[in-house]
Amino acid sequence: MLTWISENLATILICLALVLMVVGILIGMRRDKKKGKSTCGNNCAHCAMAGSCHSHKK
Repeated sequence: MLTWISENLATILICLALVLMVVGILIGMRRDKKKGKSTCGNNCAHCAMAGSCHSHKK
């Protein structure tokens, strides 16, 4: 087992770094959602959901 870990240490470290990045992104997205922030770019002219996601003031 120890030899397998030492032979694959670089792969293991890269995978752990990627997992940590994904977890960090998900935590950030969750915090933003709780704060009411949106990932929308507000460019409704190019959006398929243009009429349904934002309320339009008249």
